[in-house]
Amino acid sequence: MTSTSQPAFPQAALEWLAPVAADGRPVPTPRVLLLGRSVAPLATALDRRGANLVACDGSRAGVRALLNRAPRALPTVARPEHLPFAPMSFDAVHVHQSLHALSEGALASIARVLAPDGHLAVSYTVRDDSVPWVRRLTALLRDVDPAAMKGAYGTESVERLVASPHYAEVAERSHRLWVPISRVDLLGMVAKRFPDLEQERLSRLMSDVGELYATSARVPEPLLLPYRVVCWRAVVDHTEFTSQLEPPEDGVRIRL
Repeated sequence: MTSTSQPAFPQAALEWLAPVAADGRPVPTPRVLLLGRSVAPLATALDRRGANLVACDGSRAGVRALLNRAPRALPTVARPEHLPFAPMSFDAVHVHQSLHALSEGALASIARVLAPDGHLAVSYTVRDDSVPWVRRLTALLRDVDPAAMKGAYGTESVERLVASPHYAEVAERSHRLWVPISRVDLLGMVAKRFPDLEQERLSRLMSDVGELYATSARVPEPLLLPYRVVCWRAVVDHTEFTSQLEPPEDGVRIRL
């Protein structure tokens, strides 16, 4: 179960994921690849930070979703396993909520287009179920469906990134994010989660959730739905590409 509104992406997380030069200072005009339509929530902020952006997705619809947030980005339709860019083109490649969907070939393809000391910026927004009122909500929903609020986000796929020979160092940092949610929105989320539940049982559940809200919120303030934005910065290792960094002469070259 997720919020009806898209949580914002914390500024502190963007700053931590930003490319840095060898001296540790931020790259003034970084070359950044937005990989996949799920990166859209980050696109506007990255555009405002002055990055040279390329919006890439495997479909035109996905690219359009990225351009809606960052209209100045260079649009490119391509699969992550076959990125049509010259080697070492980007200071950073952003992947949000979708690392688990990338193959080993995609991780290698991303490493090829990263500049020396560049990094793959991975992020996931996950619900923080440690907050007491969220634990109470979880218990109510699992009384109806034991699989409710299991929180399978895909973050375990970072293990493949750590094990990949194409990345030398993987650092991690988490950022807290609180999203206000009204009583009406919380009840709407529960109703949406159980569209086929028998009416009497749904009414009891909605009553219990409403009582939970009333006893947990500090009126007139809304409840705050807790999230963590978990970020990983994987520095590229080009050792495996020492003899393979030039694309074929008949390939498509895109230089930024």
